[in-house]
Amino acid sequence: MKRVSGDSQRRHGVHAPVHRPLWVIGIGVTVAGLLLVVRAQADHREHAPHADSRGHVVTGEGRAIPGAAFRVFWGTGKETLEASGLTADDQAAAMQTVVDAFALMLQHRVDYPRFDESLTKAALKQVVIEPLVVNDEGKTFPFLVTRTKEPGQVILLINAASLKEKGYLHHPDSLAPVLAREFQWVVSKADTAPKAKMLAAERDLKTAPIRTDQEIAELSGEERTQLLQALFETYLKTVDDLKSLDGQPYYEVGAKTPVPPTQQDSTTKLYEIRVRDALQHIVREPYFQKHTPKAVIHLLNGRVWTVAFVKIDQRDWATRTRVLPEEKAVVVGVRNQRVQPAAVLVNVHRMAAPDDPFYADTQGLPMGALSTDQLARVIALEIQQNIQEKSLSGHTAQDALTTPK
Repeated sequence: MKRVSGDSQRRHGVHAPVHRPLWVIGIGVTVAGLLLVVRAQADHREHAPHADSRGHVVTGEGRAIPGAAFRVFWGTGKETLEASGLTADDQAAAMQTVVDAFALMLQHRVDYPRFDESLTKAALKQVVIEPLVVNDEGKTFPFLVTRTKEPGQVILLINAASLKEKGYLHHPDSLAPVLAREFQWVVSKADTAPKAKMLAAERDLKTAPIRTDQEIAELSGEERTQLLQALFETYLKTVDDLKSLDGQPYYEVGAKTPVPPTQQDSTTKLYEIRVRDALQHIVREPYFQKHTPKAVIHLLNGRVWTVAFVKIDQRDWATRTRVLPEEKAVVVGVRNQRVQPAAVLVNVHRMAAPDDPFYADTQGLPMGALSTDQLARVIALEIQQNIQEKSLSGHTAQDALTTPK
């Protein structure tokens, strides 16, 4: 019987305090430095389980994978096998599928750089398959990476019910690339390197011309553009506070080869212009009012506080939205409106994944090479599909972004 230790954290969810630099959204005048940061039946001997402080319990000796230092265990989790809707056959299939998926990844580890990096660093202590993977708030996730008491090591939790629901059982070839994406979080949470200090920016909250959703809906495209300009002058930021693009190469629109910058801050300034052009495109053009109305509303009603390009090599995502939980909501505008601020981050060198809603719009280009219309569609879809859901779930950014090199 093995004991699993570590603080339960979500890949895209609510977490214990993280010890990595956070993308900062300062909130000025009365409040400064508000942080947003941009989820089996084994061959084993049965033992009486023992729970750790987080409730992650494993039984047996686990399944070894040739070439890997970690083992795959079955964990009891917070739900019984029956309560999760799984059978003993499902349990065995989940274990075998995960083991086979890892075996495939080991055979092709050069194709999975984050997985390869985690093996080199011995970052993964063990893999635990549970009937359901649930975080501290009771929300279920397909995967969860948790830190352990051992520096530089983490545990990967896998939701067996989710594997069954998504049709991965008995299909390790389909599971392998999905599993490989989780290793960006394995590497991230295992990293114990010193982190950079955060910078805080100020915002003028009281004088921000916040409008109601109804008022915004009644504005013309030109009026919405003028309102957006006023928000740029009060609180809406379009550069990340860590200045991760300073000194970095940039992309010409439609190109895949990065170009060296002419000045230290020229790439930062270029992408601030591109973001602002895209945001103006969103609030002005009728297409977005029709297809992504929430994006138009949230850009103008105080919900979105940062939209910025970033360079984060340690993250494989193309875009990410961060929303502060309700208990950290702030008051803005002359009406003293209470909002949960959000940050939308666009990872400049990354390309969209096939399951991203904007995949077809990007045409295989890096995010930094998108045209104004393409970038506007990416940002609009990210806001449309994420901000409300994450606000309702009390989403707090766990995404401890590594200091740009």
